[in-house]
Amino acid sequence: MVLDKIFFMRDCLEVAPDLVGKVLVRVFENGDVIKLRITETEAYRGEEDKACHASKGRTKKSELMYAESGTIYVYLCYGVHYLVNIITGEKDNPQGVLIRACEGYNGPAKLTKYLKIDREFNGLNICENSFLKIENDNFLCDIKTDKRVGIDYAVDEWRDKPWRYILKNKT
Repeated sequence: MVLDKIFFMRDCLEVAPDLVGKVLVRVFENGDVIKLRITETEAYRGEEDKACHASKGRTKKSELMYAESGTIYVYLCYGVHYLVNIITGEKDNPQGVLIRACEGYNGPAKLTKYLKIDREFNGLNICENSFLKIENDNFLCDIKTDKRVGIDYAVDEWRDKPWRYILKNKT
């Protein structure tokens, strides 16, 4: 079952752990399909979150964070790697979930490179496009939390939030 907009209309702190264990599906133009289980996510929550791109308000870079839930937000990290996020919550309340890893692809840049996800996905809705979606196959798992990584620019209070969700094991 493909996840719908209602799934993503919740707070990122609910969506991020619920995405762990779901299946990221990439459909290529030639019909090839790759399905990978999501093993790690991170939540970014609003303008108050100093690790969030929206912490400086609405800018050209952060504009998509204010979009409707389910919007795909792809950005270039360090000018080299694309990272993929899904916007959550209410429109104009900037929050989202970074897909950090899937089975076999630890690291958000390795994942997007393998799946050939780039800026062409930016602004599409994960629930309404033919090339990238997330499915629920009712896989049950335990998750653990940890602090977010790769956000050295944020102050400790925000860097140390346990908003990274990691697949622990199957239940």
